[in-house]
Amino acid sequence: MHAGLEPTQPCATATPGNDLENSRDRLPGDSGLWVFILADMAMFGMFFLVFTLGRAENPALFETSRQHLNANLGLANTLILLTSSWMMVQAVHAARHQDRARTIRFLTLTILIGSGFAVTKIVEYAAKAKAGISMLTNDFFMYYFVYTGIHFVHFLMGIAALAVTLSKARRDTLDHRYRIWIESVGCYWHMVDLLWVMLFPLLYLQRAV
Repeated sequence: MHAGLEPTQPCATATPGNDLENSRDRLPGDSGLWVFILADMAMFGMFFLVFTLGRAENPALFETSRQHLNANLGLANTLILLTSSWMMVQAVHAARHQDRARTIRFLTLTILIGSGFAVTKIVEYAAKAKAGISMLTNDFFMYYFVYTGIHFVHFLMGIAALAVTLSKARRDTLDHRYRIWIESVGCYWHMVDLLWVMLFPLLYLQRAV
């Protein structure tokens, strides 16, 4: 996410009603961020294709390895991110109405709930390490650690952006510039959610044989 998220169009007035009307006439957030999101989604699309081709070449190995993953933890991560994303929607809605208290409350909940994803991933990685499983174990686990690791970096970047957004909500005016910022962070956070929603069935649920 680039450092200065400038408004994509001038703010006609500072009233919540006009801002809501304007928001329906444009893409949420900063237009430059959407270029990054689309490029990132395309990159993960290539990841999924490479994984699918590898699984087709060695289905027995991939299926045996898949059974070593904890689908319950994967499902917990999915529910955590979906709930956190819903809280983010509420935060954006509150910011559009210039409701500072609700914006701060829902941003705080977004971060607190979303942080549960980090806890479960650390638990899962620790369990794999304890079992002697690493990205060098076989091709399946190479993909597993690389893909979930890259996603985890995206997650950490999202948490950092949310923390900045919360800090801004506490000290800045909830004007058009702030609403562009929070919408941009919200779009990025939804991308983190969406990527995991695709990774979860691909790695944890889909049978190779």
